[in-house]
Amino acid sequence: MKVTVIGAGNVGATCANEIINMDLVNELVLVDINEGMVQGKALDLWQTSSILQFDTRVRGVVGDYEATAGSDVIVITSGLPRKPGMSRDDLISVNAKIVKDVTKKSIVHSPQAKIIVVSNPLDVMTYAAYLAANEVVPKRSSEIFGMAGILDTARYKAFIAEALNLSPKSIHAILMGGHGDTMVPLPRYTSVASIPIRELMDEATLQAIIERTKAGGGEIVKLMGTSAWYAPGAAAAQMVEAIIKDSRRIFPVCASLNGEYGLEDIYLGVPVVLGKKGIEKIIELDLLPDEKELLYQSAKSVKEIMVALDDMNLFEQKYGRLNPIPNV
Repeated sequence: MKVTVIGAGNVGATCANEIINMDLVNELVLVDINEGMVQGKALDLWQTSSILQFDTRVRGVVGDYEATAGSDVIVITSGLPRKPGMSRDDLISVNAKIVKDVTKKSIVHSPQAKIIVVSNPLDVMTYAAYLAANEVVPKRSSEIFGMAGILDTARYKAFIAEALNLSPKSIHAILMGGHGDTMVPLPRYTSVASIPIRELMDEATLQAIIERTKAGGGEIVKLMGTSAWYAPGAAAAQMVEAIIKDSRRIFPVCASLNGEYGLEDIYLGVPVVLGKKGIEKIIELDLLPDEKELLYQSAKSVKEIMVALDDMNLFEQKYGRLNPIPNV
């Protein structure tokens, strides 16, 4: 078994570290454009093998996509953070070109690979990877998906555990929607050791945690001056583990919807069953009207960005303008 991680920055290197420590695969290839840095990080990671007791061989390569051939999973973390003076469309254009390039270069050598997208803006970059891959080989949308919901849910659980002074291991929750401030935490599906969250926490505290979760990424940027990497890297690695082990775990994942929740032609965060085939099933929760309204508001925000990408004419195919979001 083989995994490729494209992008050896903080998120990519953390993801690679988590994967090799799971001892899941025979080989992990770390790809970047920075000569010396990627080889050095790969060598450093490999030198932990006897300490941490894993057998996964680690290689670092500069733009050598032939070295990634035969990968079972490809994780794409490449892209630039938003810089001062850069508009949303600027960021979309720059990162979409990067995601397009690395997707096409890698998928030609690993046509059967499942692709996990971590690059931001997450939902539209997952859409970009799907369009790019299909310019090379036919790929089902169930084989290309984004990491966001696991990270957002992890933040939500961490804040609840902190507020209740309980183990985060006991907390179960689900979030839906886009990766950003329109995400949709679902208190009705949140519990602590099967106890509904509202039996343990007052509404004001719960709503404050929901708002903090929505701004979770921004909170870290304000503190550090850069985006998070430990939690995003670990979240992507958890998805890799579910695919390699075929564990069929239920995760919130950025997936292509084709009628589920009354939505079509959109990439959006929903609960799925994740296994060796990628997304094996999209789970449709029976949402209440107010929950569905929040989901549709999030979907409209994501659709706007998909349309913005389509209007840049970077891809042969496009479907962002198809099937606008219905009213609740």
